[in-house]
Amino acid sequence: MIKRWFLTAIGILVALVVAAAGAFAIAVAVTYPRLPSLDILTDYRPKIPLRVYTADGVQIGEFGEERRAFAPIAQVPQPMKQAILAAEDERFYEHGGIDYIGVIRASLFNLVPGHPQSGASTITMQVARNFFLSSEKTYSRKFNEALLAFKIEHNLSKDQILELYLNQIYLGQRAYGFASAAQTYFGKPLNQLSIAEMAMLAGLPKAPSLYNPVVNLKRATQRQHYVLKRMHELGFITETQYQSALTEQLQVKRSVETSSGHADYVAEMVRQAMLDKYKEAAYTQGFKVYTTLVSSHQEAAYQAARDGVLDYDRRHGYRGPEAYVDLNPGSGNPEEWLEDRMAELRDAAGLTPAVVLVASPKRVRVFIKGGKAVDIEGAGLKFAARALSEKLPPNARIRPGAVVRVQVMEKGGWQIVQLPQVEVAFVSLDPSNGAIRSLVGGFDFNRNHFNHVTQAWRQPGSSFKPFIYSAGLERGFTPATLINDAPLVVDPAQVGGQRWEPKNFDGSFSGMMSMRNALTKSKNLVSIRVLQAITPQYAQTHIAKFGFDAKQHPAYLTMALGAGSVTPLQLAEGYAVFANQGYRVRSYFIDRIEDNQGNVVARTQPEVAGQTAQRTLDPRNAFIMTSMMRDVTRFGTAARAAVLGRNDLAGKTGTTSESHDAWFAGYQPNLVAVAWLGFDQPRSLGGSETGGQASLPIWIDYMSKALKGVPEVPYPTPNGVIVQAIETERGTVNEYFYAEFPQTNPELGLDNSSNGATNIDDEAKDQLF
Repeated sequence: MIKRWFLTAIGILVALVVAAAGAFAIAVAVTYPRLPSLDILTDYRPKIPLRVYTADGVQIGEFGEERRAFAPIAQVPQPMKQAILAAEDERFYEHGGIDYIGVIRASLFNLVPGHPQSGASTITMQVARNFFLSSEKTYSRKFNEALLAFKIEHNLSKDQILELYLNQIYLGQRAYGFASAAQTYFGKPLNQLSIAEMAMLAGLPKAPSLYNPVVNLKRATQRQHYVLKRMHELGFITETQYQSALTEQLQVKRSVETSSGHADYVAEMVRQAMLDKYKEAAYTQGFKVYTTLVSSHQEAAYQAARDGVLDYDRRHGYRGPEAYVDLNPGSGNPEEWLEDRMAELRDAAGLTPAVVLVASPKRVRVFIKGGKAVDIEGAGLKFAARALSEKLPPNARIRPGAVVRVQVMEKGGWQIVQLPQVEVAFVSLDPSNGAIRSLVGGFDFNRNHFNHVTQAWRQPGSSFKPFIYSAGLERGFTPATLINDAPLVVDPAQVGGQRWEPKNFDGSFSGMMSMRNALTKSKNLVSIRVLQAITPQYAQTHIAKFGFDAKQHPAYLTMALGAGSVTPLQLAEGYAVFANQGYRVRSYFIDRIEDNQGNVVARTQPEVAGQTAQRTLDPRNAFIMTSMMRDVTRFGTAARAAVLGRNDLAGKTGTTSESHDAWFAGYQPNLVAVAWLGFDQPRSLGGSETGGQASLPIWIDYMSKALKGVPEVPYPTPNGVIVQAIETERGTVNEYFYAEFPQTNPELGLDNSSNGATNIDDEAKDQLF
């Protein structure tokens, strides 16, 4: 009886197995032909982001939903491959794509509600899932995954499969693939990682969010130690390497930005240009854009602009805390509570947000994002000392809960600083072809995306005077022409509004003075008289030689004081015409575009001075104006530039009405640079803030680095310029003249018969005196 039952049970079991095998065979026969083509694997084209570089190869930007960097298997270090195998699939080079025991175990767990398991997914299965399937934990998905793994193993080599895995797997922080993750987490290429760093990355695929070292370094380290242990057990690393890796202190990048060089504004300019040209493909095809920036110039410009803004801010005092937060977390963790309160506060140009924990006139303790608490004392409190007074109301005082900014001092220790409200722009370019060498569009791109170099239309003030004087030279004025610096009342019709009584910046008048000396000292009344003599209409036509649009500069006498509108980039292009002896060059910032294989798909062909660029200004005019502006940098309003110890510098300061804008535009034969400082909503920078005070130091700081080791370049005297000795306020000097407008009265420095201006009518001539 029992024997018959047993045989019957065996028969039923065999029948079930045969049936299951048959059903499985049928499922395979039906499903296998329907599996997707492997073309996507054999012709792998990952979505590689747009990357932006300086001319000398420093990456300054990356754009795309996914951070990727393709790494051929031959370029992946052996320890990196071993770390991945130890963490994910130690028998990868031995099995046929399926870990049968693991699959059965996962299937059994999936029978229990609430306990789904992925279990024993080999690298091949993960490739199948990442490219073709969802991540849902169901029988059908696991079945298809297994069949795909078989198909992949029969069509690709093991190295090809591992290469796909290495480059496709998601590893957190928008990073796909280990080459991208190496840069994202450690700021290094794969071949520069230590074994400890490789093990940290190899631990990420299991759960990128859980083991993300930026988010949870403790948990990530636990996973890393497991990977190192497996590497040691499998004989991939020695005992010495194992122990060394366990104790290595990793420097994980807290910021996941992949750019460097402080060139965010240029990177954004490139992104917009590429999107216009290639649409959405710009973000996925792996384009590499090489700009005209020079990394050393860009870094010098960024530091100069940043320091100039901070210096200005310090001159005008501490305004008080940014905000206040509640320090009482209730029953929660105080540190986590503070981290949550500070989540939306971002660093800005190295100024770190912090919350005050303890405050007194002698010591302030602050909490910095990342769980660090620091004490600030002595010199670190100097800037904000007034705000520590208990006499101030609570809403203006540094007290517990106050949100402040802190910064490491040069000599060590921390200091309290503040986010500046003023904005800055700086740009430099090569006057021979317009290539932009540096560009800083604002104090901090993350705070304000508005690019002040290309988008801010501001009054140029006295920095526009050289273009008016240049027009005067064309109408017969000379550097020696004497003009009266005296009070002037202008009829409303000549300024497009009310009666105007212009003044010099310092409120004084100097009487008769040469045009050279007037430019050196930036005398407003002289500039107005020159413009009055040549007519605003003539000047409006003349400034087009420098690229200025007449619509932005109405033909009124106020043009003499820079009452029109320019962008800093426009002004730089204008000064380039003086620097390159009269050629109009247009600025550009993209040198070339390469595809993912390094093939050049587009290149800028700039107009070059002396070759393809149009000459718009008489070279004699450019030379004489440069001579006059060299005096500005030696003993004029920009005399501080003498600290650079060079004789080939020229330029002009600019300060607008009520000190709303501070400018300095200057150059040497191979480099033009413009600095601007002002508020986005125009208001006074302060009565003592001029172009020479606020912007010139930025220019000097940049030029001191950009021209370091660069020999002085002489300005050749063009044909048609004569030199004559004349008497001036500084004694007997050699002066330059157009050959057709020579000096005929050495005592007065002017031809009395024509006032040195042969085309000026009698009424205008009277105004000069």
